[in-house]
Amino acid sequence: MKSFKLFKKISFLANLGLIGTLGLGLQSCNDLLTENVVSRIGNDYINTAKGLNDATSAAYSTMRSWYGTERGMNLTIFGTDTYTNGADGSWKFMNTYTTDFDTRNGLLAEIWNDFYQGINTCNAIIGRSSAVTGLAESVKKQRVAEAKFIRAHHYFIFTQLFGGVDLRLTETLAPTKVVKRSTVAEQYAQIIKDLNEAIPDLENKSRSAEYGRATRAAAEHLLGRVYLTKATSSAKAGDDYAKAIVNLKSVIANYGLTLLPNFADVHKQGNEMNNEVIWSVQYTRDPLTNAGGNNAHVFFGMEYDVLPGMQRDTENGRPFKRYKPTNYTLDVVFNNRDIDSRYKKTFKDTYLSNKPGTYNTSFDLTKKTVTFALGDTAIFLPGYEMSEAERAKKKYQVLVPSRYDERIFPAINKHFDGGRVDRTQFEGGRDFIAFRLADTYLMLAEAQYFSGLKADAAANYNMIRRRAAWPGKENEMTIKADDITLDFVMDERERELLGEQSRWLDLARWGNLIDRVKKYNPQAAPFIKAHHVLRPIPQLQIDRAEGTSTGFPQNAGY
Repeated sequence: MKSFKLFKKISFLANLGLIGTLGLGLQSCNDLLTENVVSRIGNDYINTAKGLNDATSAAYSTMRSWYGTERGMNLTIFGTDTYTNGADGSWKFMNTYTTDFDTRNGLLAEIWNDFYQGINTCNAIIGRSSAVTGLAESVKKQRVAEAKFIRAHHYFIFTQLFGGVDLRLTETLAPTKVVKRSTVAEQYAQIIKDLNEAIPDLENKSRSAEYGRATRAAAEHLLGRVYLTKATSSAKAGDDYAKAIVNLKSVIANYGLTLLPNFADVHKQGNEMNNEVIWSVQYTRDPLTNAGGNNAHVFFGMEYDVLPGMQRDTENGRPFKRYKPTNYTLDVVFNNRDIDSRYKKTFKDTYLSNKPGTYNTSFDLTKKTVTFALGDTAIFLPGYEMSEAERAKKKYQVLVPSRYDERIFPAINKHFDGGRVDRTQFEGGRDFIAFRLADTYLMLAEAQYFSGLKADAAANYNMIRRRAAWPGKENEMTIKADDITLDFVMDERERELLGEQSRWLDLARWGNLIDRVKKYNPQAAPFIKAHHVLRPIPQLQIDRAEGTSTGFPQNAGY
């Protein structure tokens, strides 16, 4: 399978040379990367066959601003019902919704700038493609379709975060201060139009011949999510759920995608290119071409590296201890652990000693000291309140739920990156799985449930649940139509998708973000307010608009 080159944050503007731009290699099947440094690209370069291809790769690179990054993670994991803040001092206000979360938020400004650079590159591809020669018409159509996919994706994220934004559909040829906020309805109309126009010209398969490019399956999955989200928005229409169902059914039926038999294998390192993956965002191991890298590996870890028998290593990760699961996550979402394997396969429960010796105990005082050889169990998290007498019999420390705090708690293992060059490296190189088939099933079931098709919804939920069952427990995991409630819908999504950049967006579209955070996130509960269902428009955008706040109004409450 071929790779294709990705150019970092290129924005094609007339009369503005692109100086010192780096070409980034996209991952191929054998994990080898190509790297090409390009500098002093003229404005006419995009008008060539190679330039149009490179511009498309440049547009894809802006996906790296969202998936697997501190920006995308903080904006989707923090401040929800399933995660609150750990001890990490950085960005806690994004969980607690205090007044520090304001219009000067740097992460929002970075997303805003990066996505608009990507959108403008897409606009240039779409607008200039007809004049490009030396490129097969089918390839040209595919590149335009990919640009429409990327543009739709970016505007969809913007719509969910900010509401109305500046809906630009033609290339910006020179800096301008003339901007306006479009309506949510206008944005949804354009997002849907872009995806419907893209689908026929994208590759008709589950995986592109050049891995990482969008396919029809990816566009239909995204379109299904768009309709599902639009159905509860101010732009909702009576047929939104029906249209979501059509697109999501097509993803399941038409591309040969399959659920992996074992849930644990979906995010297993080295298996990112599996038959459940619809589309992923590519990262590399080359520091020259990896930009900021996939950072997801650092945020969910507990502070294991100062505990007896342990020191930091690449396998167990660099523990930022930023995201701590709420009691709701541990006690409600994952409450059926005897029949559902996803708690065991989502959370890391065992730490093997990598620093042998004898130590005084720290959190488990049922024994005074512990002694470890290399590879012995040093820490075990049973997930329940093991009795003191039982803990005292263990040769290791047992971390029970009553002892969890902002430093030590269950860490999810979906994002660990043992391939980093050393134990301090922040820039991970694993691909980030953005769309996968289990989510397609979950969205389809949800759309069917809200359409009154409860039996169909139950059948699709059971596809996910039977896969998640411990062997021999499949019947106990099977649900009936009458078992489905909104609470079930919400819990089932997190049982499957915890930590995969979905929850804040889900709560916002369900309209219960405020209530759920107040109920389940004690750090955020005192501060969250009604206006937090949208993020603040970056102040830099308002300052550079003609008329400032009059020309480009801020979201209410900020």
